[in-house]
Amino acid sequence: MQGGWSPALDSDLYAVLLVLRLNFEQSRAAGVISWPLRSAAAFMRSWNSLTASRRNVSHHYDLDEALFRACLDTDLHYSCAYFKGLSEPLEAAQKAKCEHIARKLCLRPGQKVLDIGCGWGGLALYLAQHYQVRVTGLTLSVEQLRVAKQRAEELGLQDQVDFQLQDYRQFTGRYDRVVSVGMFEHVGRVAYGNFFRVVDRVLGEGGVALIHTIANQHPAKVVNPWIRRHVFPGGPIPSLGQVIPAIEATDLVVADLECLRTHYALTLAEWHRRLNN
Repeated sequence: MQGGWSPALDSDLYAVLLVLRLNFEQSRAAGVISWPLRSAAAFMRSWNSLTASRRNVSHHYDLDEALFRACLDTDLHYSCAYFKGLSEPLEAAQKAKCEHIARKLCLRPGQKVLDIGCGWGGLALYLAQHYQVRVTGLTLSVEQLRVAKQRAEELGLQDQVDFQLQDYRQFTGRYDRVVSVGMFEHVGRVAYGNFFRVVDRVLGEGGVALIHTIANQHPAKVVNPWIRRHVFPGGPIPSLGQVIPAIEATDLVVADLECLRTHYALTLAEWHRRLNN
């Protein structure tokens, strides 16, 4: 990053990161810091206040739109697609993801949907356009808000989709459906309980919520320092065992659980290919 060293000509960033990650995992396993101290450190670092959350989101998402367009699909979905085949184009797979989400939400025309962490608006616009629902999308990124509002106007959906620069913790209202895709990673372990209390509070009786997140195979502890500083500050990856208790502490009921591991691998591979082209 400082420009003082480059990998071999026949190597690339993926190979460098792979070596670094493998070494990091080994050094962490053999580290002298005890598990309770590591766990306490991870817990404190996930304390995302309102100010810290805005700062963290700005660090990652308020970058030049062209950077994300270089690797994402045309609708700027920044989460894993849903591939029906290994050769399916990314654009088709991302639309299939939107359809998959819509089916799980059991949408009906006229319903009110809250999209927590709406990104550049791809999912919200798709649901409004194809299912005739009214969507409120929340983001903390100024750049994402600008792009989402612009795309809503281009599609003539500005009266059907309302994008807001708003933290979910400060939001009120009642909705038939709640969806959150790729945002829960930014919540922080300290706030898991509060996140699902908010979902429970804004969800109307008989409502349905769908929460899509990257997950850890093991209980999340200390985040890789390089990732924490340069990529996702304040973004620990949760494990299922850390999330379920927070849900069970509310009136929410887990009715469906799906792992999209292979789909994400295919998505990342396509993002990597597009960025290098």
